[in-house]
Amino acid sequence: MLGNLKDKLTKTRETFKEKFDEFLCSDKNKEEILEDLMESLILADVSLQSSEKIIGSLHEKIKKTDPFSKIKELLEQEIIAILSQFPSELQLNNPQSVVMFVGVNGGGKTTSLAKLANHYTRVGQNVLLVAADTFRAAAPEQLTIWGKRLNIPVIRGQYGADPASVVFDAIQSFKARGLQLLLIDTAGRIHTNVNLMNELEKIKRVVSREIEGAPHESLLVLDASIGQNALNQAREFLKFSGLTGIFLTKLDGTARGGSVISIVDELELPIKFIGIGEGEEDILPFSAEEFTNALLS
Repeated sequence: MLGNLKDKLTKTRETFKEKFDEFLCSDKNKEEILEDLMESLILADVSLQSSEKIIGSLHEKIKKTDPFSKIKELLEQEIIAILSQFPSELQLNNPQSVVMFVGVNGGGKTTSLAKLANHYTRVGQNVLLVAADTFRAAAPEQLTIWGKRLNIPVIRGQYGADPASVVFDAIQSFKARGLQLLLIDTAGRIHTNVNLMNELEKIKRVVSREIEGAPHESLLVLDASIGQNALNQAREFLKFSGLTGIFLTKLDGTARGGSVISIVDELELPIKFIGIGEGEEDILPFSAEEFTNALLS
């Protein structure tokens, strides 16, 4: 996994490597090194707030006589500490578990749902998909195509139908078939749309009424390639109660991978999975240690 992730994080890692190479062949003092590290973090799209937090902590821990290898080790520890604050494993311990996917259009929500469906199907789970985005004409078709490709059943409603009613019908089918995992694809209009947030809450109420403890996970899908703008999207979606974590997409090919650090630090939500490509197998459970090692190695 680590080698694969290193390849996907190449552009972000180069931002750090360039500075690291400079440090190794220079005689800069502690303050100058920390100043350059701060610049590297910001260039990798770590927010100013999170960058200052990391550098402030390093300032307290680094000694004037520490070699750069020690400074790099301490930097790794600081990033891992931020990224591992919250458990990253999906909590799907119920005999019948439900996961809601939320996020704006274009962020990779439907594709991410399909990847997760494939991931759990491959480990023996029986999965049902729900196309609850009834306002974008292409959305149910997109999920249906994925369902056929992965040989996973899909429940969909008519264009313009009440999304909560589509979810209700899907839950009845889910329970009747005795399946194990229900994945719900929701509408993704502009994140500041009040009606969208109300709609998500309505779906959540229906799900919780029909299945005890559901939804067991509510994942916010964020596009890593837009960096700090993903934070702004996420803050709006936090108005939807019950978010449990983040599915970070399009991490491959972006130089803004540092935004992962800010997302966890400022939103206080764990990254649960990351998408590193377009294929159904291009998905990795998030590991703070492996991500940090891939980023800085």
